[in-house]
Amino acid sequence: MTSGGNHQPILSVRNLEVTFGTQEGEVKAVQGVSFDVFQGETIGIVGESGSGKSVTANSIIRLNFGADVRISGEILLDGRDILTMTEEEIRKVRGKDVAMIFQDPLTALNPFYTVGDQIGEAYAVHHPEATKKELRAIALESLEKVGIPEPRKRIDQYPHEFSGGMRQRIVIAIALVNRPKLLIADEPTTALDVTVQAQILELISEMQQENGSAVMLITHDLGVVAEITRRVMVMYAGRVVETASVEDVFGTPTHPYTLGLLRSVKSLESSRHSRLEAISGTPPSLINLPSGCAFHPRCTFAQSLGGRCSLDVPLLRAVGSSRSACHLDDSRLRALKGSDR
Repeated sequence: MTSGGNHQPILSVRNLEVTFGTQEGEVKAVQGVSFDVFQGETIGIVGESGSGKSVTANSIIRLNFGADVRISGEILLDGRDILTMTEEEIRKVRGKDVAMIFQDPLTALNPFYTVGDQIGEAYAVHHPEATKKELRAIALESLEKVGIPEPRKRIDQYPHEFSGGMRQRIVIAIALVNRPKLLIADEPTTALDVTVQAQILELISEMQQENGSAVMLITHDLGVVAEITRRVMVMYAGRVVETASVEDVFGTPTHPYTLGLLRSVKSLESSRHSRLEAISGTPPSLINLPSGCAFHPRCTFAQSLGGRCSLDVPLLRAVGSSRSACHLDDSRLRALKGSDR
């Protein structure tokens, strides 16, 4: 998957803030997130559970609106602000210009309708002039494209009659039936074995190349990120802490949290008997975030900065070809990969 040559982004997110009201207090799920996605490129969004990845994705297709939710900022899709659209306008965009592959295909599919009907319905919403015969033909073609065996037989079957990998293929077929400009894949390979996972990733890549779509891949699996993305955004406690090319993130990370993520997974360079290094502590409560940098209570470098990390929130700034939100000076950030913990 390669970045497109179009310098005008399909998606521009600017200073996105998402807060949920709860009985315990306000959950600051996303804070000041900004990024662009360009035609034909694949961007990976990584981070621990609760980092704001899925909330950011759901905001893009307006799935987290409600009385207890406050959202501010801009989400521009081809220059149109999704956050200011009416319900009728967003329904015309959702599923057509931007589509989503959800994490759990079994809950994403309706158990009372055949897979053919569900694919056809996704197309009919944006093409009301289509006849029943045309919808069935489109559903059949979609099943063939995503590699469902015996599609003429299986088009009339229900979700429970398919394996987890096959259900994920059907969810992908539904997401791509209208050839969206932007495809959001939220943990698309969770709970799948490695063979099926590879097949799903290859399918997403093939469909992207065929449709020319941009892809936002949300995952905690760094192996998946290394395989199919070209640019990576690392999130922690609702903020972007690093953004860089996949080569820079894996080769020369410029944020202590990114380094911790890399050290917590096996690599080809790891010896057979080497132990994984867990990041100390636990992710913070989004209701009671630490002052300053939210990562400072878990960061092995914070003490060397004399308390600055607990006082000031670091802003994203250029560090070589990357952007990093850390108070360490540039020379120490560039040397982070080889630093001793």
